[in-house]
Amino acid sequence: MLVRGGLGLGIIVFAVWVYCLLEVIMTDESRIRNLSKTTWIMIVLLTFEVGAVAWLVAGRPTAQPRDLPYKGNTGRPVPRYPEYDRPGRFAATNPDDDEAFLRQVRERAEQQTRAAREQRAERERQAEVARRAELERQAELERRAEAEGRTAQDGSPIRSAPDGDTSDDTPEGQEG
Repeated sequence: MLVRGGLGLGIIVFAVWVYCLLEVIMTDESRIRNLSKTTWIMIVLLTFEVGAVAWLVAGRPTAQPRDLPYKGNTGRPVPRYPEYDRPGRFAATNPDDDEAFLRQVRERAEQQTRAAREQRAERERQAEVARRAELERQAELERRAEAEGRTAQDGSPIRSAPDGDTSDDTPEGQEG
């Protein structure tokens, strides 16, 4: 019975140690109390039960995250985005009340829409010019070929021999 009780207590102590070690590792360093995160990891790792209890008592963060700065406690909550809390920075409390801002946003959106339409129209014009140039080139090639009389009845070009003979290239007696 004593062995079973000791084994059960050992398992409980080991589970608490693993829990504390994982909690030290996963806790944000800014929320850890008294010592640095690395120091707490070493204490819990090397001193086993004592380190785990010390972590629970002295190092573990409080239940609520701190809303107040650690040093120079002013009693005011720490802003989530301190860049917006600079002195002299104007921030409208309600964007609907700021008519100039809304007008500027509308004008910018309209300007971007116009620019997009103009770019699309320019791309379409360039594509049309390129298409027409290609059609004209093909028509010119066809006109030249017809003018030279170098197209067969089926529309395929006839190869001419180097001496100017336009007869069929197959030898007599053979049919292709």
